[in-house]
Amino acid sequence: MRRFSLLWLAMLLLYSGRVSLAQEVVDRIVARVENDVILLSDMRELSHYQMFVDGKTEGDAQLLERLIDQWIVRNEASVSRIAQPSDDDVQRSLERLKRSFSSPEEFEDRRKQSGLSDGDVRRMMKSQLYLSNYLDTRFRPSIQIDDRAVEEFYETRVIPRAKSREQTPPTLDAARDFIQEALVQKAINEQADKWLKESRSRVRVENLLQEGRQ
Repeated sequence: MRRFSLLWLAMLLLYSGRVSLAQEVVDRIVARVENDVILLSDMRELSHYQMFVDGKTEGDAQLLERLIDQWIVRNEASVSRIAQPSDDDVQRSLERLKRSFSSPEEFEDRRKQSGLSDGDVRRMMKSQLYLSNYLDTRFRPSIQIDDRAVEEFYETRVIPRAKSREQTPPTLDAARDFIQEALVQKAINEQADKWLKESRSRVRVENLLQEGRQ
């Protein structure tokens, strides 16, 4: 009886070990950027974060492109000695994100479904905030928004959106600051996209994503 028990225990341990090995996620390098690397786990984490925030995620190729862009921005931000966001900055961003959900319960459900912990969300939010702070510092000073652009946004975006929701549109003066900031952010994104395309030509990138699929 003792011999049978030991044999059963050995088989159970062997089976458990095989299951663990089968479930283990094998990480690998998907790109080299200058002297750094981007890992498959980096792509998966970004995918989970996008799923949490937007309810959808980009494909692998787009995720890798975004991570390369983030590497460029992070490198420039480091050279420029941009300060890391404070805990208060991260908390304010987290509160804004929570308000974008219909309820605290939806926020928590989406977070759990994405597989991210509270710590993961804060860490990634801090990283994203650091990158956006650099782009804001770099491009905002050169952006000028004229009154006609504000009025056009109000007429073509604010009023139709309010009417579609059967709401009374705010006055132009009441909406002016919001519109101004929306147009500034749009201009920052456009200038950042142009700058990143130019920067790509000066950065040595080796894309290894397809090699891992062969």
